[in-house]
Amino acid sequence: MSTQHIIKSPYTLSTSSSFNAHVPYHTHFHYEIYYFRGGRVNYLINDRIHVLEPGDLLLMHGMTLHRAHVDPSVAYHRTTLHFDPFYFKQLIQPPFADDLLIPFEKLQNVRLQLRGTDKIEVEAAFEKLEQLYARKEKFAQHRFQALLLDFLILVNYLCEQPLKSKSSFPSSKEHHVQAVISYLDRHYQEDISLEGIQAELHLSKYYLAKTFKEVTGATIFQFLMQRRIYQAKIELINSNQPITEIGYEVGFKHPSHFSRSFKLQTELTPEQYRKQHQLHSSGPL
Repeated sequence: MSTQHIIKSPYTLSTSSSFNAHVPYHTHFHYEIYYFRGGRVNYLINDRIHVLEPGDLLLMHGMTLHRAHVDPSVAYHRTTLHFDPFYFKQLIQPPFADDLLIPFEKLQNVRLQLRGTDKIEVEAAFEKLEQLYARKEKFAQHRFQALLLDFLILVNYLCEQPLKSKSSFPSSKEHHVQAVISYLDRHYQEDISLEGIQAELHLSKYYLAKTFKEVTGATIFQFLMQRRIYQAKIELINSNQPITEIGYEVGFKHPSHFSRSFKLQTELTPEQYRKQHQLHSSGPL
């Protein structure tokens, strides 16, 4: 297995054939472009499952809960590019072009199924980006930023194409897991039980629990916990509500459980997370 890490903050670009099976559902402030080259992956973005095919390009607003569930029996290969939107807008976004971050901010998360010449062009752009940033001289880095600008213009063009992808599922299992995720997304703030999900979907709770773990790599209640923490992050960032009230609103019955669970998932208390974001929002990292 080989992993090549190319760029440090405000960018991170990596092409890898390795994966960490223990990476949980997560969020981050950077925007992400994920290009799937090969393997067998169910990619979960908030309440949607994407069964990826080689040539798929995912554009993700980083604050949306996401995770790749990789089948370890099949060789996995992908390229990811993370970039700081504040940095891009201030130092790269040109005045002659429309806002190039619109696909991330309005669509937030989109899957583009690239084939033919579009696939070839995107792969060539990634290869050139890696080559330029591997070089440390000033002009190579300037060329990298110019190519990144060109790449974001290409991404905007691809997002205007009529091929709006439809979720494709190779079996009924993914359909059923999608139904569970959609149910959790609608009711995460309520008391959730396997019996309640069973009654809603008219499927055995034992089948649902087993199938959910098989398809996503997590249990139903692990996903529910991540969904609640994700919603709490949004509320901590976008409101001035007391932290205790936020905990109640997202489904926690006890403030101590909320604080403990939040820190377990983020390594920060809710208070620390809110403070850190306030520092971040004053400008680029």
